[in-house]
Amino acid sequence: MPADGTKVVFSYVAATHVLTVSNNALPSLKPLKAYWLSRHYIGWNVDTATPAVSYRLYAAPNGGLAATPTGITGGSSYPLTVNPGGLPASVKTKFPAQAGLRALKLSDRDAAHAATILTGQVAVGAFDSAGNLIDGTGLQIPGVLDDIDAGAATATLGLSWHDGVAKLALWAPTAQAVSVDVYASGHITDPISTRPLTRGANGVWSVTGTRGWKNLYYLFTVQVYVPETGKVEHNLVTDPYSYGLSTNSERSLFINLSDPKTAPRGWDDLGRTKPALPKPVDQSITELHIRDFSAGDPTVPAPDRGTYLAFTDTASNAVKHLKTLAKAGMTTVHLLPLADMATRSVNEIKSTWQTPRCDLPSLPPDSTEQQACVTAVASDDGYNWGYDPQHYTTPEGSYSTNAEGAARTVQFRRMVAALNRDHLRVVMDVVYNHTADSGQTGTNDLDRIVPGYYHRLDATGKVTTSSCCADTASEHLMMGKLLIDSVMTWATQYKVDGFRFDLMSFTPKAVIEQLRHKLDGLKLTHDDGVNGKQIYLYGEGWNFGTVADDALFVQASQANMAGTGVGTFNDRLRDAVRGGAFNDTDPRTQGFASGLFTDPNGDSVNGDTATQKAKLLSYEDQIKIALTGNLKDYTFTDRTGATVKGSQVDYNGQPTGYTSQPQEAVNYVDVHDNQTLYDLLTYKLPVATTMADRIRMQTLALSTTAFSQGVSFWQGGTEDLRSKSFDGNSYDSGDWFNGLDPSLTTNGFGKGLPPAASNQAFWPYAQPLLANPALKPNHTDLLAAEAQSEMLLKVRATSPLLHLGSRGLIQQKLSFPDSGPNSTPGVIVERIDDTIGPNADPALRGMVIVFNASPRSNA
Repeated sequence: MPADGTKVVFSYVAATHVLTVSNNALPSLKPLKAYWLSRHYIGWNVDTATPAVSYRLYAAPNGGLAATPTGITGGSSYPLTVNPGGLPASVKTKFPAQAGLRALKLSDRDAAHAATILTGQVAVGAFDSAGNLIDGTGLQIPGVLDDIDAGAATATLGLSWHDGVAKLALWAPTAQAVSVDVYASGHITDPISTRPLTRGANGVWSVTGTRGWKNLYYLFTVQVYVPETGKVEHNLVTDPYSYGLSTNSERSLFINLSDPKTAPRGWDDLGRTKPALPKPVDQSITELHIRDFSAGDPTVPAPDRGTYLAFTDTASNAVKHLKTLAKAGMTTVHLLPLADMATRSVNEIKSTWQTPRCDLPSLPPDSTEQQACVTAVASDDGYNWGYDPQHYTTPEGSYSTNAEGAARTVQFRRMVAALNRDHLRVVMDVVYNHTADSGQTGTNDLDRIVPGYYHRLDATGKVTTSSCCADTASEHLMMGKLLIDSVMTWATQYKVDGFRFDLMSFTPKAVIEQLRHKLDGLKLTHDDGVNGKQIYLYGEGWNFGTVADDALFVQASQANMAGTGVGTFNDRLRDAVRGGAFNDTDPRTQGFASGLFTDPNGDSVNGDTATQKAKLLSYEDQIKIALTGNLKDYTFTDRTGATVKGSQVDYNGQPTGYTSQPQEAVNYVDVHDNQTLYDLLTYKLPVATTMADRIRMQTLALSTTAFSQGVSFWQGGTEDLRSKSFDGNSYDSGDWFNGLDPSLTTNGFGKGLPPAASNQAFWPYAQPLLANPALKPNHTDLLAAEAQSEMLLKVRATSPLLHLGSRGLIQQKLSFPDSGPNSTPGVIVERIDDTIGPNADPALRGMVIVFNASPRSNA
């Protein structure tokens, strides 16, 4: 026996002749390897050689549980029985990843006290036949919280107003006490009053304030046990439902969004005057970042550059350009994330911003110096895409001319109203799949209010980061509610016309469907002030990470969203048109619009002539299905002569066609992620390709989205050959690599080699191209590209044949006459026959579109 008196247990398994030695002194209960899944049931598989014959649940209000050879000390305990039938079917359905765990059951009497037990440290212990503790672990508790606090899903949380009096409500079911500090200022000052909140049903704490709280600030103090630290903490936190904030999100603001002072003139009537959207597929969407739009436009008043107000400056080149696009047929502006982002990304105190300390325009076009200068100040400049949210329902302050008080709310609303007046609907990019960080020392307060709940945990209790940062768990009831409540606020209080979900597949399909149902219930005739059925939802439906293949829940992924009317980005079209994939290690991989087979660039990555021809014909089948709106049941003749459905066309082992309705496909060839279309074509086309032909191929690529039956989507500036000097990940690359020039003096090409962190492996490909002056378009070239892009928009906008909106009409009217084994490589012929079935366009009998990727006009 060891000198410290603990037992050593020898376990021998005869079948394998394995002898296991274990020390029964368990040093820690920190790993959260068991799951409290419902009021009565805990799931846990004990990983020891010695069989467990009994189990107990332990609880300690102030922490301090400790494992000893004979048990867990420092708290109370409750017996658990093994349910021989395993977990109930309802629990297995809700938690498929835990369905195979051993089911430990709490008695009815003890389960009735679950809410109290959960306000401290909890753990489970497993014992052998001699009563020795053989394993012990902490518990993951989201499942039981959702069970006992299910009623909180209908609660009004955050700040609300009743006859001018503020009321606060915070869901903090594991808290032991909650209070609110009220401040006269957003910074520095001590609170002018402190009030306790009262715990009500379903873990909701609340307090009613006074009329005098209006326009003051507040913070909650949450007294809560934190497994990370092993003790009760007093966490000073902002409101996760904040509708307003002080600069840099230091404090939440008592703002009444119904106050007329927070809205521009005519705001209440805006819902009735919005640009019409008869069908989602009528949309042509352009994607913009707030700073990209105006930060480098000298015709925008200096204080407004890079802000919401730039969209209200009607005399600026930037706004004039948007108006021109709208007149041509662009219907919608998609704005990259606008919700409050973590201060580590952009400091809202603009006087702290730094700019590159070198003369960037004077440097050679293929130099490494530009990226070094930009990178040196990247963490301290005013630029970031904003995909690191801190508060989901407050506008980002750095895009306002004043981050304090109600200014950001007023200016956001002015932007929406201005865009709507310019006949453009507004889509907001939303990021509910992760937060910038988590934990007791993180900047995001969700985990400091209900530790271990809002984020997705792995089998050892660590926060997963498949999305890049701390993954949120919208499969948990109250995270799903936060998502829905937040979107509903943006829809009703800010009159946003659509929402694009970052990594939507990390969210349960059921949550998105619930949101869709709630939006559909919004009425112009009610206090809502908007027509919710015209609010379009779409997002990234990629299937990867910890949630892949519906491992934790049925995802809001591409295939799963068929039939919902919710759109997902169509990577099938993207890859076929451009060639290769977003993560290619050789950027010279060609596709339909970049010269595969028809204009080879000579790179061995493309294979021999026969390989190129076969790949091109396969790409053309993918494009044809994309032109239908990616319908899975659309039938046509493929390259072999077979009659197939869209779902039978292969895309890297997956079906090309995955939608049930054309509005479920968002067709695109470039977005903010990865290289711009111009940069990709510059990599892929033969170097000797003339600028006129580069413009033609850019137009050809864009035409596959403009002339598709799905929703057409362009990255802002792609109509003007936008370049980021080959930067494939410009989220923090500053205005130098990202900025747009509405005067069309430059498209951004030749601004130096892109930042090394994400791009250095491609520098050998990029450097000689950047140094080639023939590859940099001039003002006349940009005007020509813009004119061709506007032509595409006009054709799409003026004929209903290009957005029929019905899979039945598409199958009936749309065909590809040049399909089959004798089709011409590099040419797609699309016919829309309006003499068949009900008339869609009174002005036309039909339409024939020829997509010619060949260098020859008579291909």
